[in-house]
Amino acid sequence: MLSVLQKQAFDEPACEHNAKKTSAGCPKPTPGKVGGGCAFDGAYSSLIPIADAAHLVHGPMGCLGNAWNNRGSHSSGPMLYRQAFLTNFLNNDVVFGGEKKLYKAIKEIIDRHQPPAVFVYQTCVTAMIGDDLQALCRAVEAKTGVPVIPVESPGFIGTKNFGNRLSGEAVLDRVIGTMEPAQPHPFNLNIIGEFNIAGEFWRVLPYFDELGIRVICTLSGDARYHEVAMMHKADLSMMVCSKAMLNVARKLEETYNIPWFEGSFYGVENTANALRQVAQHFKSPSLLAKAEALIAREVTAMESELSQIRARLQGKKALLYTGGVKSWSMVSAIQELGMEVVASGVRKSTDEDKERIAELSPDAEQITQGSAEVLLGIYKKKGCSLLLAGGRNQFTAVKAKIPFVHVNQEREQAYAGFAGFMELARRVDCAVHSPAFAWANRSFEEAP
Repeated sequence: MLSVLQKQAFDEPACEHNAKKTSAGCPKPTPGKVGGGCAFDGAYSSLIPIADAAHLVHGPMGCLGNAWNNRGSHSSGPMLYRQAFLTNFLNNDVVFGGEKKLYKAIKEIIDRHQPPAVFVYQTCVTAMIGDDLQALCRAVEAKTGVPVIPVESPGFIGTKNFGNRLSGEAVLDRVIGTMEPAQPHPFNLNIIGEFNIAGEFWRVLPYFDELGIRVICTLSGDARYHEVAMMHKADLSMMVCSKAMLNVARKLEETYNIPWFEGSFYGVENTANALRQVAQHFKSPSLLAKAEALIAREVTAMESELSQIRARLQGKKALLYTGGVKSWSMVSAIQELGMEVVASGVRKSTDEDKERIAELSPDAEQITQGSAEVLLGIYKKKGCSLLLAGGRNQFTAVKAKIPFVHVNQEREQAYAGFAGFMELARRVDCAVHSPAFAWANRSFEEAP
């Protein structure tokens, strides 16, 4: 049976999947497909970038092994989030229960590391044997005075996207609204679904600093626990990652009257539009003028190099296989380089994402399977010059000897903002025109 928080996340009214159904609810998971993202994986990866908190997985080693370090979120300070904490559930624990073991683990983490909070993640095994996560976390919190937040996210309950929402319910229920900013500020912003992959939000944050806009919290890239606790003091929320935490944005609006919009920092046009929407919300002519000046300056600074890259890439075709917000925002960014996107992956995309892809590139094929056979078949059939995908697909590109650019969450390059777009442009240009691929694909007769 679903808990109250799980039921609220399951019946999310702002989700377009539910809006189109007679009976609300997220899709059920497919057994055995943990690698594609279960509810636990979604919840854990969504909150672990809160860098100063401790994140404890209550379950067997395999759960932590499949989820830890999958998302390359960077921190500008605390590194406690990089430590993997686990109760290491074994056969005897299934028989006798794991609550004592969990209690001891939380106490030891608090005694050793003095974190501002501990997030405890439920997994399939501990949910099935009935460990009472809520009661135990309340007991440890009462004894230690340290917030202990249960995240009820057993993998079997739903998909990775559903797990994202479960993590959102946890912070809404136990964290947001529990602290206040030390000083007031006229312009306050939340950014939800931004995970600071490869430190890319550090390319965007200086824009808001220059404009005089205070980013109260990025949920959850490079976040601190106290920042999450103060999210209710924002004036506006921006949803970045394909509505992964849509319930957070909606409930902040319902409870604290904080409006929200969806945007992206991938590509020149997307970044400019996001800055404009934020500035327009505050109805300050001087702020809007500063935003327009910033945009004009950044665009002018990149125009000379970008025009040369566009000339070299004009008419080239790209195959994009990624997910979420990148499925459409990367389409826009690649088109700004003068290339045509012939297909985009939509396996983890919402219906709204798919509609945006169709608007940006009506002829682009929307693909749900990323096997080597499927990707290479489309690549050859469409006459592509580049594959943009994730780490699982780079070996396909290497074996097929085709140009490849890594754009998923495991990457080490930051592509957000104006400077990030130029980094993407240079890498795309370098991959497409690298002589290595022509050399590797020589016929046997051409080889020395």
